[in-house]
Amino acid sequence: MALRTIVGFSGNLARPSRTRTLVETVTAAASDKLVLEPTVLDLEDLGPSLGSARRLGDLDAGARAVVDAILAADLLVIGSPTYKGSYTGLFKHLIDLLDPATLAGKPIILTATGGSDRHALIIEHQLRPLFGFFAAHTAPTGIYATDRDFQDGRITSAQVRQRIDQSIVEAGRLLPDAGNSTLLLAAE
Repeated sequence: MALRTIVGFSGNLARPSRTRTLVETVTAAASDKLVLEPTVLDLEDLGPSLGSARRLGDLDAGARAVVDAILAADLLVIGSPTYKGSYTGLFKHLIDLLDPATLAGKPIILTATGGSDRHALIIEHQLRPLFGFFAAHTAPTGIYATDRDFQDGRITSAQVRQRIDQSIVEAGRLLPDAGNSTLLLAAE
């Protein structure tokens, strides 16, 4: 039996970034608890062909491999930095290239980072409706983190850690065959 996969995707070009750290942390924790093979990617992995692409076929082979990994994942962890109250434009451009049917039924954990609490609703007002359009199944608990939740490149907030754990349990229930799987036993 092939191991199921989890792909974390950060809608940020910078490395290192708080968004990538959050996505990596959630992906690693979910991988451990749900026994999934992890991969973490970000916009940088797509390379320069993303900016000029008008359709998926315009992406170079490396960028297309990133998209294929996202679409093939059994579980996604999606994260974006908050930019002017929303997700970044290049992240949205990537999502715009996808056929709406490609994410239908896909379990997704939503994450975001921002400079202050005033952007905490990016998950509910921007990311959840975006993936709702694609008929994806988003875990009810989103994970938002600010500068104060990180120290030395790691998440140190107990509240954020609690939301990560809660979201993983919820996402585990969204996985296909979750009712017949022993994978959830590790998460609960």
